[in-house]
Amino acid sequence: MSTRPQLTVLLATPRGFCAGVDRAIQIVERAIGKYGAPVYVRHEIVHNRHVVERLKALGAVFVEELEECPPDRPVVFSAHGVPKAVPAEAKARKMLYLDATCPLVSKVHVEAQRHHDAGREIVLIGHAGHPEVVGTMGQLPEGAVALIETVEDAQVFAPRDPANVAFVTQTTLSVDDTAEIVAALRARFPGIAAPHKEDICYATTNRQEAVKTIAARSDVLLVLGSRNSSNSVRLAEVGRRAGAAAYLIDDASGLDFGWLEGARTVGVTAGASAPEVLVQGLIDRLAEVFDITLDEVEAARETVTFKLPRVLASQS
Repeated sequence: MSTRPQLTVLLATPRGFCAGVDRAIQIVERAIGKYGAPVYVRHEIVHNRHVVERLKALGAVFVEELEECPPDRPVVFSAHGVPKAVPAEAKARKMLYLDATCPLVSKVHVEAQRHHDAGREIVLIGHAGHPEVVGTMGQLPEGAVALIETVEDAQVFAPRDPANVAFVTQTTLSVDDTAEIVAALRARFPGIAAPHKEDICYATTNRQEAVKTIAARSDVLLVLGSRNSSNSVRLAEVGRRAGAAAYLIDDASGLDFGWLEGARTVGVTAGASAPEVLVQGLIDRLAEVFDITLDEVEAARETVTFKLPRVLASQS
């Protein structure tokens, strides 16, 4: 009989890659397959260190700005989206570019443009400096979009015409925090125009719901994901709010067994840009010390897929 302590591991489902991340990674892989290395990628394709390192090994070169790319090599725009000036510059330089922007981010871009065309002042709920926010604000002329990060920001926002305001949001926010900000905006501007369908994407929402389900039953929650991944950071926050001690780690090497002292149940999830191999690695690490029982907890079933750009779709 095992002398190791017993540990129940609640595995959140859904977890890990979403359809937008899966598509973006495939675009880089297929571009390397079709055009050879190097293929340049403007900004990290998705916010995960392991994904970026693996693609580098295949021949991807990650840069922050287009000017760092030679004009004779393909360039891929990251899943977070880019300001309109970026594809315009690529066209001017006659570059071959592939846009890996998540279709759900593109939907927000289209909404923002529609509100702008209708003469509305636009509020973007999001985190300053995040590439998705930079990309969305860059769809419209300077000053057309006001960024709101907190309820306090919403309470002091002063539009030119309070009767003619619209809001859009970053796709990877905390569902609960965003609801509070939207409520504050609606209290001040009852006629504010809202998205047709919520901007926070299905994957962010589902992963947060799954975390709420397991965190309530867990002593400790372990979230696999990189620190610059907005949706991964939010998962840890949601777990803490639900009552679990939550830790964000890149991979199994970041696990501190001191966190698990006295724990009987540990929840495990992964951000939308974290590969499943990291989850397996963490379970294997836990199994070195504990006699573990795995319990997969399904909060939602995901069937969403996104098409690849036509130029790459013909590859098998």
